[in-house]
Amino acid sequence: MAWSFRPRVPALILGLAAAGLLSAAGAAPLADTTRQAARASLHEWVEVLALPNDANVPADIQKNVAWFAKAFERRGFEVRQLANGDKPMLMATLPSAGPGRKTVLFYAHLDGQAVKPEEWQQASPWQATLKQRQPDGRWAALPLEQLYGEQPDPQWRVFARSSSDDKAPIVMLLAALDALKAQGKQPGVDIKVLLDSEEEKGSPTLGRVIGENLGALKSDAMVVLDGPMHASNRPTLVFGNRGIAQATLTVYGASQELHSGHYGNYAANPAQTLARLLTSMKGDDGKVLIQGYYDGIEFDAQAREVMQAVPDDEAALRKRLGIAKAETVGRNYQESMQYPSLNVRGLQSAEVGSKARTVVPSVAVAEIDMRTVPETPPERLEKLLRTHIEAQGFHLVDGPPTAEQRASHPRLATLKLGGVSASGSAVRTPLDAPVGQWLRKGMNKAWDSDPVQIRMMGGTVPTGAAVQALKIPFVIVPLVNADNNQHSFDENMRLGNYFDGVHSLVHLLAEPF
Repeated sequence: MAWSFRPRVPALILGLAAAGLLSAAGAAPLADTTRQAARASLHEWVEVLALPNDANVPADIQKNVAWFAKAFERRGFEVRQLANGDKPMLMATLPSAGPGRKTVLFYAHLDGQAVKPEEWQQASPWQATLKQRQPDGRWAALPLEQLYGEQPDPQWRVFARSSSDDKAPIVMLLAALDALKAQGKQPGVDIKVLLDSEEEKGSPTLGRVIGENLGALKSDAMVVLDGPMHASNRPTLVFGNRGIAQATLTVYGASQELHSGHYGNYAANPAQTLARLLTSMKGDDGKVLIQGYYDGIEFDAQAREVMQAVPDDEAALRKRLGIAKAETVGRNYQESMQYPSLNVRGLQSAEVGSKARTVVPSVAVAEIDMRTVPETPPERLEKLLRTHIEAQGFHLVDGPPTAEQRASHPRLATLKLGGVSASGSAVRTPLDAPVGQWLRKGMNKAWDSDPVQIRMMGGTVPTGAAVQALKIPFVIVPLVNADNNQHSFDENMRLGNYFDGVHSLVHLLAEPF
């Protein structure tokens, strides 16, 4: 029996869709070859999930590289490890099926976040555990053997570190290749694969490794297999991501903490001074007040149409976030992600709680991050931030002020910039780029409907380093459920998304570019 995630009763379909219990939008069942290949790959998926892959532990990374190398070699790929200290990256190349074909580089990562085993509701984060949600919302373990049955429930989930981020998409790709072979089809494109070994550390070496292997990695476009799908669980294409810059702002008061009774009303409190400074940077509507911060950002009709078409339920989003009202930087959630942000990610001055003392603090510190977009490079935002602080009457010093500086300037502060890496840069591919057209065509064939198209997501992923080094367009193709708990305890992967992902990749790989 062919795999199908949709009941055949229309009323039931509508009811389940409203409850968010279905997989992707397509109603057609998976081809037998796709279903069989996906089922067969579950054994490999469970096997590789048993390998710890902490990005900080070289031995873990080396074991995962060796495992994936053998998996790609079994599929006819030429495999090589790319030197990267004690955490090599993996490149796999499928021999070309003929001249004149486009080459697509599939990027994913084999490393994972560290774990605290005691936080997980199972014996081990490295032991794949099949679970079913109970009526009360709890997850109950099932015998793992049920995973390999003829028709596993698409609502079941596999819990393990990297079950979704990012081993599942890699194994889905392997399964899709197996399905194509079983169908007697050649991929419509030449395929290269790059598996990053330090993505969870921000991919600090990705640009260098690519630069050292530029000839081998040369491709026409890059597909990034990472990240969660849209919350609607519809097939999703993401055309860009914001970058990030960080800064530490320290405001100085007296040269030491002072008795609040003796000196309150006399010595300025740096915490309150800092609060006023931060308030000058953003309005109550969330818009950054720093002059020139949004300069250069414009949307054409196509961009606005794409953003408006994303099926965001903003009422549900606000409820999930626990907020009554959203900021109004953009007209909707998607548009708000197209602007640079200014965020206070941490504040510190003296002590709180049981350690609080009756003092006037001597310093106050704000940790700041700025999410950038291609129109607002970090260097420009950092300069604007510095200029704004000085315009508020602050004299910026390089470190704790000297006695002379304290005597000469009533407002003293330091602004330390965190530096900007290629992996943390903002990148975006035009919506009408050929790679986007190719992916939309494949997704349409897979699901008989258009995918959700996201112009640019709010977070930062290390695509910038790859794009800058390779100088090729890219699109992110997320395949995992949005509620997968990535980076946290009880990370999971929904089986419906797993099978849907294989189905999507089969059609993408089969489509000529």
